[in-house]
Amino acid sequence: MQCPKCLTTCADDAAECPRCRVVFSKIAQRSSVVQGAPRPTGEDPPLVAAPPDPLRGIARSGRIALLALLVWWTWQFARAPMGAVAMESVLHLPNLVFHEAGHVILGLFGRFMSVLGGSLFQLIVPVVLAGAFIRQREWFGAAVCVWWAGQNLVDLAPYIADARALRLVLLGGKTGAEVEGHDWEYLLSALGWMHLDRTLGLAAHQLGLVIMVGALVGGAWYAAGGSKISRGR
Repeated sequence: MQCPKCLTTCADDAAECPRCRVVFSKIAQRSSVVQGAPRPTGEDPPLVAAPPDPLRGIARSGRIALLALLVWWTWQFARAPMGAVAMESVLHLPNLVFHEAGHVILGLFGRFMSVLGGSLFQLIVPVVLAGAFIRQREWFGAAVCVWWAGQNLVDLAPYIADARALRLVLLGGKTGAEVEGHDWEYLLSALGWMHLDRTLGLAAHQLGLVIMVGALVGGAWYAAGGSKISRGR
């Protein structure tokens, strides 16, 4: 049985749609009143099938196209050495906006959190958006945001690994060595982890790629018809 409102496939004995939560008996009752048909005594009226929604096919095609783009992007990040593509990607500038905003917002909690806030906020934003999509049961949107969170880890990886070398060119056009350090030079020094800069950077890079691939698998599963999820199943 398909939901008359959103066309999600439901169990034959379902009382409501698991996706849009519409109550089938109310839709059927409303349809009977509009058509002037008397409601059968002692049983629910038959459901009236909604006409096919042309936008549903367009949305599906759009998801597949976006998924293909993310697959290509993920391959570009995975096949290149750490930092070679991430710092030149078109996504680096949007990520940088949230990075700088994090310094300001989390700067209310002291020097350490102010410095950490840039990198932390890059991860918080896509995770919060993914949570919002999950609450609305929009699984594809959640998968895209999870992919973005993984990409932010890949974006941060060369920054972390540069804590000792200080060779990366920063926002002001100078390297960390020229401006007496950068965020991760300060953070790892404060934590006593400076010797782990390359290890932590590589770990962030690899973890980010794993998250991106996992999100792509979830997004592909949804686009292929895996949206038939309901609470309690």
